[in-house]
Amino acid sequence: MMVNDIEYIRQAEATRVQVLSEALPYIQQFAGRTVVVKYGGAAMKDSHLKDQVIRDIVFLSCVGLRPILVHGGGPEINSWLDKLGIEAQFKNGLRVTDAPTMDVVEMVLVGRVNKEIVSLINQAGGLAVGLCGKDGNLITARPQGQEGIGFVGEVSNVNIKILETLASNGYIPVVSSVAADESGQAYNINADTVAGEIAAALGAEKLILLTDTRGILKDYHDPGTLIPKVDIREARELITSGVVSGGMIPKVTCCVRSLAQGVRAAHIIDGRIPHALLLEIFTDVGIGTMILGSQYS
Repeated sequence: MMVNDIEYIRQAEATRVQVLSEALPYIQQFAGRTVVVKYGGAAMKDSHLKDQVIRDIVFLSCVGLRPILVHGGGPEINSWLDKLGIEAQFKNGLRVTDAPTMDVVEMVLVGRVNKEIVSLINQAGGLAVGLCGKDGNLITARPQGQEGIGFVGEVSNVNIKILETLASNGYIPVVSSVAADESGQAYNINADTVAGEIAAALGAEKLILLTDTRGILKDYHDPGTLIPKVDIREARELITSGVVSGGMIPKVTCCVRSLAQGVRAAHIIDGRIPHALLLEIFTDVGIGTMILGSQYS
């Protein structure tokens, strides 16, 4: 082995040790705390990124945090609708969900996507349990209320008992964003919303949204204009002023809602960056935008 090789290995190992050392105070601070992660975007489609997200979730669990994973699965729903000859329709950014579409949404999210994630976490050494809003009356839904969109729902109530039972016994709950109303009618609910409401109901330490963007950008064309930290008031102003626009509005609104209900911090991070979760939680710099509740900023 050349001297240069030995030196390179030494530097690489030193970096690794430094990273672990930097992580220690965060591991101590967050041990026993709940972290709700909304899993979506490219990190769900790219198998390499998927593997890293799964490993990060298992890592969080192994070092004493209580991760809860919430997921949607839009692309997979579209592909199954296509296979079954049902046209995917959208209105104001929401999936028009008639009865046949609702059947497919439930089949894909609860039966396929959820179980695949559970299986991957278990293979990586975690103990995952798959749930949807119907299980243990976890989520009671109500109609979203817009005309002509069918069975698109909102969260009416969250019953956290099953999540607390699982998380306190070392299990990792994996929640798909399908729930029913009091009469048993199933609804398709936005996964960001579900994650935000679960985080609020649990009084979580963190809500983390994995997205396909760096975070909140001053200029959305320029990734270099990332805003690393804002408080809840500044986040509302960014929406009002139009800095936060388009698809980021519901994400930031969802964060603000959960913070207003007692979540300590919400993070919007880029799931396309390898190990984005660990970088955001366990390093001093972080990689996305952290939004803090007014009492913690």
